[in-house]
Formats: sequence, structure tokens, C-alpha cells
Amino acid sequence: MLAVLLAPLVFSLSPATAQEAPVAPAAAAEAQPAPVPAPVPVEYVYVALTMPQGVVTLALDRTHAPLTTANFLKYVDSRKMDGAVFYRAMHLDHDPAQGLLQGGVRNGANLLPPVAHEPTSKTGITHVAGTVSMARFAPGTATADFLILVSDMHALDADEGNDGKDPGAGFAAFGHVVSGMDVVKAIWNLPRSATKGEGVMRGQILEADVKILSARRTKAP
Repeated sequence: MLAVLLAPLVFSLSPATAQEAPVAPAAAAEAQPAPVPAPVPVEYVYVALTMPQGVVTLALDRTHAPLTTANFLKYVDSRKMDGAVFYRAMHLDHDPAQGLLQGGVRNGANLLPPVAHEPTSKTGITHVAGTVSMARFAPGTATADFLILVSDMHALDADEGNDGKDPGAGFAAFGHVVSGMDVVKAIWNLPRSATKGEGVMRGQILEADVKILSARRTKAP
């Protein structure tokens, strides 16, 4: 580790010099730092996902990702998320300790119209361990497939300034796990099939789906 030591610079002014260069009141006012605006309170909606392995509680950010949160809650409130499954456990090739868990509604009859894309460049919700995000094809095609990150994956964030259009639109993060990451990791570490899946998903599909027994709104843990 490179340590750089900076000697303090000492400035001395004689009384005469100090009097010759007074600070004007206007200049002194301009030198004051601008007041920092108070942070906007975040409104979270909590959802408990119950699986055979245990309960995972999500905090959905209604303040910064209102469209994506509302879309997910439609599936929860209509009970369409009941019976959905976790089916993919992606372990990164370069570091198998990193990756994500993917699941959602697989019954096409239960799918609702897709939700407009809310990029991380607008929401400010980045893809770190525990983040909940929507899976998609093109921006604006997400329905009920979602991701839970086991590790930081900033490659899923939108490019800076991106308005939600490809390329560089990233994925729509809309909340995070507040309890039950041990359950997430237990499912993520279940056996994976060597033959299931196509393309990049080959080798990432669980041998057996894990069913979401129920998805319900709940109180903050």
C-alpha cells in the first residue's frame, strides 16, 4: 500500500495584511456551502415469499420504482405469484461464489401486460447483493420474472444517462431482500442440471423447481 504524506501548508498573515484584504459581506455569503436538501423518505412495501426452505421478505421501493413495484404487487395481490417457481441459479463462470437466483410466473395464462422499463439511471437503485430486479428481453417487456442477486453485479445497471432504451438500458431494480438471504442462498446452491437450459442458461437451471407457496404483503420486519 502506497502511503502519501502531505505536509500541512501554514499561511500567516500579519495584522496589517489581514486588514488590507477584508472579506466583503457578499463574498462571505457566497463562500457558504449551499444547504443540503433533506432526503426524500422512501416508501417501502413489504412482501413475504414462502418456500419450502423458508421465508424471504422483500422491501419494494415504491418511491423510486413506482411502476415496477406496482406491477409486482398486482401479481401478489391477485395471488398469481402463488405457485410461481425459482428455476435458475446462475453462478458466474469466473467466480462461482457470485451470481443470482431467478424465478417467476411460468403459467402464461397468469401473465399481465408488460411494465414500462425503469432504468437504474433514473431510480438510483443499483444491483448489489440482495437487490430484487426484473428479468426482461427488450426494455419494456418485463412481466413476472424476477431476479434476486446473491452478489454485486453492476453490469446489470443502466449506463449513466440512459433513458431506458437499449443498448445500455440495464435491468429494472426495484427493491431488496430485508430478511431470508440464507433461504435465497440455500435455493441458489441446490443441484443444477448439466443439460437443461439453452444458450447462456445451460448448466444454470435447477434440477427441480422450487415453488413459491405463497406471496403476501406483510409488515416491515
